[in-house]
Amino acid sequence: MKVKARKGDSLSYYASLFHIPVELLVDSNPQLDPDHLEADEMVEVPGFIKETCVVREGDTLWGLSGERNIGVDALLLINENSDPNEVETGVELFLPRRVVTPVVNGKQPYDSVRFQKDLILLQELYPFIRVNAIGKSVLGKDLMECKIGRGAKKVHMNGAFHGNEWITSAVLMTFLNDYLLSLTNSKDLRGIPILPLYRTVSLSLVPMVNPDGVDLVLNGPPDGMAEELVRLNGGRVEFTGWKANIRGIDLNKQFPARWEFEKRRMEVSTPGPRDFTGNLPISEPESKAMEQLARKERFHRLVAVHTQGKEFYWGYEGLESKESERLAGEIKRASGYASIRYVDSYAGFKDWFIQEFQQTGITLELGKGINPLPLSQFDTIYRDTLGIYLIMLYKWW
Repeated sequence: MKVKARKGDSLSYYASLFHIPVELLVDSNPQLDPDHLEADEMVEVPGFIKETCVVREGDTLWGLSGERNIGVDALLLINENSDPNEVETGVELFLPRRVVTPVVNGKQPYDSVRFQKDLILLQELYPFIRVNAIGKSVLGKDLMECKIGRGAKKVHMNGAFHGNEWITSAVLMTFLNDYLLSLTNSKDLRGIPILPLYRTVSLSLVPMVNPDGVDLVLNGPPDGMAEELVRLNGGRVEFTGWKANIRGIDLNKQFPARWEFEKRRMEVSTPGPRDFTGNLPISEPESKAMEQLARKERFHRLVAVHTQGKEFYWGYEGLESKESERLAGEIKRASGYASIRYVDSYAGFKDWFIQEFQQTGITLELGKGINPLPLSQFDTIYRDTLGIYLIMLYKWW
């Protein structure tokens, strides 16, 4: 919600007017002097939208503010030049409405268009988040990162490395929405206060690493590519088993962590729906973008979200951090998911992250069944794994 500033006001005063943490206002308005606002500067107030109401006979701003449990000066700020005692019957006024329910609906086929629309909507409602493209897919779709928080501890989460695991994007976007709601409404999430996390942790999310693959699985081949993709898919015209990017390369077998061994082990020598490592590591624009992001940010923790198995992998070649085993125990207790230190698979993003930085990384396998998992599992998956995301943010030793 945008409001027009009055000379001499401050963001801390507006924080008290709307009952939101001042850090969120400051971070939503980085171009403004938080202590000395100038007249007519536009101020973003996160977590609110403007609604119109028609003044009834006998209404006053005092009465309307009481109905909304908000200070009358907040209404004066939104409705310039209004008299707090007298407002004309039949005139339209703006009223602030606090957003208290999610806008992301993860329980639907979640393609790149839906994802982009939700990300834009969240950025409009919560302008303290920072959204930017870290690269582009083979077909030129933006690979979007969302960053939240001020802290020195850096945690990264990603989803949909594999096209037919698109439900992971929906889960991460649902978590993002709940995280933002908790911040602007000063509510705990699973018993955890979120504002202290905002102050101490910087959270990075890339919910959809492989948008081309996701769209292929959900919507079929793009124009002009059907014949080639059906050929790569072994003659099958449905793509529910497609994990790879649009060029038929498995993005989670692209990283230089025993890549040569994985290439020989998989015995897949040509592009296809799954398991082809490519002819060189980090050959694809999507894997390059993720590598560059990790090198730039040097995250302290990583959660790579996949499906399926109700398990998580947290080790690689003995290079994982000292805290990894303790965190694995916490995650197992919180989720009921099986804890597996080493798995016979290499060249994944988590493997490379641990090898390169010797930090904590987990590959999380949501749910159980055949990919793509049905949306009927969504609520159970989210309930079981919400604690995992929170543990990775607040459990520090």
